[in-house]
Amino acid sequence: MRVLLFTGKGGVGKTTAAAGTATLAAARGRKTLVLSTDAAHSLADAFGVPPSAEPAEIAPNLFLAQVDAQRKFERTWTEIRRYLLGVLDSVGVDPIEAEELTVLPGAEEVLALLEVRDQVRSGRWDVVVVDCAPTAETLRLLALPEALNWYMDRVFPMERRMVRALRPVLNRVTGIPMPADGVFDAVERLHAELAGVREVLTDPGTSVRLVLTPEFVVVAEARRTLTSLSLYGYRIDAVIANRIFPAEGADSWRTGWVAAQTEMLAEIEASFAPLPVLRSGYRAAEPVGVEELGALAAAVYASRLPQTDSDADPCALLAETEPMTIRAVDPGRYVLSLALPLADKRDMDLRRKGDELVLTVGGHRRLLALPSALARCSVGGAQLAGDRLEITFTREIPS
Repeated sequence: MRVLLFTGKGGVGKTTAAAGTATLAAARGRKTLVLSTDAAHSLADAFGVPPSAEPAEIAPNLFLAQVDAQRKFERTWTEIRRYLLGVLDSVGVDPIEAEELTVLPGAEEVLALLEVRDQVRSGRWDVVVVDCAPTAETLRLLALPEALNWYMDRVFPMERRMVRALRPVLNRVTGIPMPADGVFDAVERLHAELAGVREVLTDPGTSVRLVLTPEFVVVAEARRTLTSLSLYGYRIDAVIANRIFPAEGADSWRTGWVAAQTEMLAEIEASFAPLPVLRSGYRAAEPVGVEELGALAAAVYASRLPQTDSDADPCALLAETEPMTIRAVDPGRYVLSLALPLADKRDMDLRRKGDELVLTVGGHRRLLALPSALARCSVGGAQLAGDRLEITFTREIPS
């Protein structure tokens, strides 16, 4: 089973890259589903077909789905929303305003991630290609399952016990309804479902491909995205540089762009190494439809192996990097190694809090639960070694 996620700054062509990759995978004989976690769905437009809430075959082996977030929202969040509406009604909020206030920000994207999990686990597909939201939203969503773990493990059980004990008193004193057990059950279901999402997205068969254009601002954001995705344990296996101007027949205006892009492409190759940088040139017309998207993807993946298109497998794992490893180096001494490409130690902070490491990199924080073997050790030091953060743990050996 192969899962490919495409993300990048808005407007760089990630939808086209995802659609083309799915088309090429299907042409290679793999049963492929392509769907989007971006609220601004444009996959159907890229293929020139009507949108469909259920997977619909648009070419041999190629299926397209546009998640019906409203329907999934009503099915998954009904209990929580009913409680919130009751609270707002008790304090006199207008019913129409209450309906608007209980539409949770980011709910559509979260439910789209749950749909990815369901489709991957269905066993129907050889390949699932996901057109993700722009990078900022993607990072926030992909950090959510692990962030919710901390709340569910530390705070939620205590909250549930307190509310159960104090519900009769608080209902009378405040006049505001306290959440019933069904609300807590719904939160627990959501937590379990998001844990399933993370399990799918950190599987060895899943990888992220960063799409960018050779422009300074776009590349700077892509660098930060690479580090942040790695921090959360996601595997990145390629960079796709899109909309490259052809050098042949350039006029004076285009010559300037070609020179600037050539310089930026060299910087991309150097700074993202050892990740392969695939290239996609500007085309004579916008690629719309299965035929055009397939041709674009064939050229993109052949840019890595220019000798023959037949070698350009869009589903291959293009770079093999383990997000996290633990190795014993001496009796009682271990090294936890995290992939953190392009990280700057000046932007990093590492703390130990009980059985967790609190790691902050460039404004993104991860609470990393330590396995039992390391939880019994003390942190002996940390250093950036190439593109990895290596943290040493030591344990006293009885003499």
